[in-house]
Order: sequence, then C-alpha cells, then structure tokens
Amino acid sequence: MPAGKPAEKMKRKDYEKELEKLQVELCYLQEWVRAEKLKVIIIFESRDAAGKGGTIKALTEKVSPRVFRVCALPAPSDRQKSQLFLQRYIEQFPAGGEIVIFDRSWYNRAGVEYVMGFCSPADHKRFLELCPLVEKFAVDGIILIKLWLEVGMEEQELRFAARIEDPLRQWKLSPMDTESFGRWYDYSRARDLMFEATDTKHAPWRLIRSDDKRRARLNVISHILKTIPYEKIAREKVKLPKRSHKGRYKDQASLRRMKFVEERY
Repeated sequence: MPAGKPAEKMKRKDYEKELEKLQVELCYLQEWVRAEKLKVIIIFESRDAAGKGGTIKALTEKVSPRVFRVCALPAPSDRQKSQLFLQRYIEQFPAGGEIVIFDRSWYNRAGVEYVMGFCSPADHKRFLELCPLVEKFAVDGIILIKLWLEVGMEEQELRFAARIEDPLRQWKLSPMDTESFGRWYDYSRARDLMFEATDTKHAPWRLIRSDDKRRARLNVISHILKTIPYEKIAREKVKLPKRSHKGRYKDQASLRRMKFVEERY
C-alpha cells in the first residue's frame, strides 16, 4: 500500500467472520476468569463518536453479563460530589470472577470535566498527580486494561452528521456532544496531558485507531484476549434429561382463555 494512503474499510462479511472467531475465544476467557476468580477492569475512553458503544457491544454480546459487567455511571449526585472523587468508581470494582467494563471512567476528570469547566484547574492537576498512585495500589490484584479509541477529525464529523439525520441514532447526540465538537483541540490538549501523566508501567494506555469501526472492534477484542492469560477449560458435553410425563395434562388448552399479543408478523 502506498505511504499515506488509508486502508480500505473492512467489508462486513470479513468482519463478521473474524468477529465470530474472537467471540468464541471470549467465551473461553469467560470460563477461565470465572474458574480462576480473576478480577479485571477494562476502561474505554475516547472523544465523542469514536465508536466506544459499538465496540463494547461487540465485546459483550455473546458473553454473560454476570461476568462481563458494563458500568456507565451517570453524572454524580450532590452526595457523590462531596465524596472522594474516585469513590463511586471504586464501588464498582470487580469481585473474583468478574470483568468490569467502564464506558468512561474516572478519566472523565482529565477529559470532559476539565475541558468543559466542571472541575477547577487545581482539581484537574491534583487528579493527574494522584491517579497513577491510586491505580498502583487500588488495583492491586486486578488486571487493568486502559483503552483509548482515536478517531480522526473528518471521520468524527461524518459520524456526527449521520447522527443528526438518523432517527435511530439521534439519541446519541446530546448538547454536550455538540459542544465538544467545536473544541477539538481543547480535547486534544487534555488527552495529551492525560497520557503524559497516567501512561505508566503498571497501568499503561493502549491506543486503537477507530476510523474503521470494524477493524477497531476486532483489534480491541484481540488485544484483550492477548492481555489476559487464559486457557480453554474442558467441559463435559451437556445431555438433556428425559421429560417426565408424571402429571401430564393439556397445558396448551389452559391458555385459550388468555389474551395473546396480536400477531402482526
């Protein structure tokens, strides 16, 4: 491929074929995490419209929500605002046998809160100073994976435009999103400050280019599978027992007096 020429976006058929292979491996990983009582945190951060939601959906759609638990916290309440900043996030940390996926995390303070003025410059500075220390000790015994989806300026604009026109995606477009669109370079500077302070040996960041959503999803899942050591656990083949006919009766006849939903399809 000539230098500087962008890769052709992945075709759906190729994507779905590779995704199925990775999702099978995620099921094997799930059994290992549960058997070994592992504790895992996966953080997803990015600009708006970088593809976090679709990536998390691809990651979790074939596994158990009891093992892969998605945490997307709303804005803090007045009580939570008076707590230690990280307190409400630590409450969501995994128990043994769990993988907690943070759809945005405590790094809100390094991004949207800082750029939009929801925290003071002093709060921002203190967070960047303390965060590496907290991650070093608070996640003792936890596998921490920090992922940043990096979308380009032109691709982000295309996705925002698509959201404006598509009624199925308009709910994704909040006033905060549109405000962030105009502050591209403010978010770039905040991102750079965050990486400089928090990309540590014990809790490194890993970046994924996400202009091609399909490639990004596959690369994210592949990285997670590579980062968490696991083995395939042999399982006995399930055999269905014979149904007992004791107490047999016409169980469908009793439903005739009930009202079913109109069959329109």
